[in-house]
Amino acid sequence: MIFPNQDISAYVGPAALLGIPRKCRLYHAEPFGPLDTILVVDHLEELVSEMNVSNGALVSSIACDDPRIARRVASELRAFKVGINNVRSRGDREEVFGGIGQSWKGCFVGGRYLVLGVTSGPAGEKLFGNFPDYTQLPEEASPKAFATVG
Repeated sequence: MIFPNQDISAYVGPAALLGIPRKCRLYHAEPFGPLDTILVVDHLEELVSEMNVSNGALVSSIACDDPRIARRVASELRAFKVGINNVRSRGDREEVFGGIGQSWKGCFVGGRYLVLGVTSGPAGEKLFGNFPDYTQLPEEASPKAFATVG
């Protein structure tokens, strides 16, 4: 929302790019911010492959008339959270937030995990998060646990 007299000199309006080439860096990245990409596919397998091309996403959304197919696709995505016929976002302050693959590095945050991530714990404690040498997901942070249906 832009308010009257608000400084919009740094504002960039949203845009979508259709059919970017595979050799483009953006093709393999998780777009973030006012820019997104749209790819046209012919088969479910191709859809899953294209949605997983960036090796991990913080949040994904699926719009589908068949809830069974949508849940199947959601279960195959390398996304921390998935919205089905529903926009999915970070969530509230009590919900775990993080990512898998290349989408997130470090401690998970949200709720009690924020406190754990910024305080000193017992020697040898392994924090919940996605690190170069390990990934540890709390049970309630299972990517499948965050599929929401709208």
